[in-house]
Amino acid sequence: MSPGSVGTVETQYLDLPGSLSLDSGRRLEQVRVAYETYGTLSPARDNVILVCHALSGDAHAAGISRVTPAESTRDGFAAAAGPKGIGWWDGMIGPGKAFDTDRYFVVSTNLLGGCRGTTGPSSTDPGTGRPYGSTFPVITVGDMVACQRAFLDALGIERLAAVAGGSLGGMQALEWAVRYPDQVDDIVVIASTHALQPQGVAWNAIAREAIMRDPDWQGGDYYGTGRRPDAGMGVARMVGHVTYLSAPSLAGRFGRRLQSGGDLRYTLSEPEYQVESYLRHQASSFVKRFDANTYLHLSRALTYFELDLPAAAAAIRARTLLIAFSSDWLYPPAASEEIALAWKNHGKPVDLQVIDAPYGHDCFLLEEARQTPVVRQFLAEGRS
Repeated sequence: MSPGSVGTVETQYLDLPGSLSLDSGRRLEQVRVAYETYGTLSPARDNVILVCHALSGDAHAAGISRVTPAESTRDGFAAAAGPKGIGWWDGMIGPGKAFDTDRYFVVSTNLLGGCRGTTGPSSTDPGTGRPYGSTFPVITVGDMVACQRAFLDALGIERLAAVAGGSLGGMQALEWAVRYPDQVDDIVVIASTHALQPQGVAWNAIAREAIMRDPDWQGGDYYGTGRRPDAGMGVARMVGHVTYLSAPSLAGRFGRRLQSGGDLRYTLSEPEYQVESYLRHQASSFVKRFDANTYLHLSRALTYFELDLPAAAAAIRARTLLIAFSSDWLYPPAASEEIALAWKNHGKPVDLQVIDAPYGHDCFLLEEARQTPVVRQFLAEGRS
């Protein structure tokens, strides 16, 4: 049987029953979590896979959303992602796919700090009745995972068959296995790292500066003013998008081709090369669906993330699958190799697969067909 779709889905919302304690020492009250589920929960509740999204993702990971971006917005940002509301990991989640919904109950949540239904800077502070804005606390990957743990507790799910994700999602999978070693069977860590390399830290800093230097950012309190830092946010997206690609993929897709196909006009403001027009399109699309303050908080969280590998290796009990891509310079294979070596030195089960592919960091979203058999075999071995 060929892989199928999970069909039409609708994002749901759950309010955590208590407050959430953060690594900074602060607490958040009345935290709401946006989520979607795919497949059927087993009577023993032992077939749950949590999939974790990257910086710009959301809870809508698979299927077709009942609500399209044109039909509904929250805080001015589109409520669904992708063309025609297709989930961001639709190629990996569904009947017969890597995360097989004929066998597993797959759960996807929007991260703490998000702008797509989970409590974040654009949400209303119950203490003031106004958007949090600049008062929203700094959050960590650990806080995101603690929020997911509290959310699953509210659903009555104690243990996870697996936690999986790419990029920032992979960091969450690692954090889950270290923070809750007795509650996770397997982790699938794709195009991720135990600590962002200095070059990645630098590019993220530039992207955040672009937002914070936009006068319309207003120190983070732009909600309700009629002005948003779209210019800075657009530049941040352009910077970030370039880091997700490889030099060969850019050259192959655009080369030095002109947008018009004609001669250079020697202007300063208008895009002339196809790659310039492409980046401006990416920026324009992104600012319509994402909040600048959320970008700042999630970018800072993934920059802060750093595992003490020997200590993490000693703590972890989950079987680990690491998938890296040869052309990914932002989350290079060398980082996954360091994790694998640390795990092996402590006798922990780990499988590292490096896939030769040209698309840079975006491979984890583009090379689904090559990842699928690797993930399926790994999960099957764990349940045999």
